[in-house]
Amino acid sequence: MEFCDNCGLILTVKKDGKKSSLVCRKCGYKSKDYKPLEIKEKVEKAPLDEVIVIEKSEEALPKTKTNCPKCSNKEAFWWMQQTRSADEAPTLFLRCVKCKHSWREYG
Repeated sequence: MEFCDNCGLILTVKKDGKKSSLVCRKCGYKSKDYKPLEIKEKVEKAPLDEVIVIEKSEEALPKTKTNCPKCSNKEAFWWMQQTRSADEAPTLFLRCVKCKHSWREYG
C-alpha cells in the first residue's frame, strides 16, 4: 500500500492499456516507479498412496423382515439417514436381499 507524496491519500491503481500506474484520486499525483507485483506459485501434488473408499457393505448392514415392493421377498437390509432437517425423524432405507431393489420409508 502506498500513499500520495502531496496529500497523504492512498494511491489506487489506474490502467492505461497494458501499463499500470498508482494515482491519487484527490490531487492527481502519479507515481513514476510503479511496477505491479506478480506472485506465482508452482504446486506439485504427490500421488495418493492409498485411496480409502467408504461404502455401505451389504454384509455389514442389519436385516429385517419386510415385503419388497418389487419381488415380494420377505427380507431386506436396512439403514437410517438424516435426510431432512435435524428436528424431523430420520429416513429408513431398505434394500431387498434378493433383487437389490432399494426403497425408503419415512418415520
